[in-house]
Amino acid sequence: MEEISQGYDFPTFPNPLVEIKNLTKSYGSNVVLKNITFQLPRGTIVGLMGPNGSGKTSLMKILTGMINDYSGQVIIDGESIGAHTKAITAWLPDKTYLPQWMSAKQAINYMADFYTNFDKPKALDMLEKFKLKPDMRVKSMSKGMQEKLLLLLTMSRNAEFYVLDEPLGGVDPSGRQFIMDTILNNRPEDSTILLSTHMIYDMERVFDYALMIGDQRVLQYNTVDFFEAAGRDLNQLFQEVFPYVG
Repeated sequence: MEEISQGYDFPTFPNPLVEIKNLTKSYGSNVVLKNITFQLPRGTIVGLMGPNGSGKTSLMKILTGMINDYSGQVIIDGESIGAHTKAITAWLPDKTYLPQWMSAKQAINYMADFYTNFDKPKALDMLEKFKLKPDMRVKSMSKGMQEKLLLLLTMSRNAEFYVLDEPLGGVDPSGRQFIMDTILNNRPEDSTILLSTHMIYDMERVFDYALMIGDQRVLQYNTVDFFEAAGRDLNQLFQEVFPYVG
């Protein structure tokens, strides 16, 4: 198999949706991202991979404006993180942000009031397809139910940029195909998705690009076709880049 170098020749794009330049993020003396630079193209699905603690969630929170104490430049749709970027970015965290007393229907109404690009009829349709009861409260939902509710709230926004943190984390194997179909069928055609996952085998088929971070930097970033042409599927590549993860 062809040797693939780490940390060089990352792709660039004439009109990227996301531009990150020399981004560094630390928590006290712990540096999780150090001087990283890359771009995300429009209209693609990018898989974000790396071991626990590699900075994936920190990167996502920076992109969504939830973390702002970093150095470097983060540009989305030509603008620094702010009102415009937050308006076009839909964020799916790995933990629920909904109050325990809130029902599924109340959550939908809340999002419809908060975001002008929220499609309430789509959300109600997805609620039925997910077999979630409108009046069921968050505190009565299983972890998988809560994750489905968060997913439908996220994908009911007609956003340009979707940032999804482990959308299959609490879903059993039989439901993963349904979740992926939900994501693929409800994204606007020209939108970009950055999706963090440990379930590479389940997700590889939908990725256009693979972005692997670890040791404070970007270690691999290119099209899935590029890696396959070099004789690697993403599972193989992940094990080569992170041999200590088992």
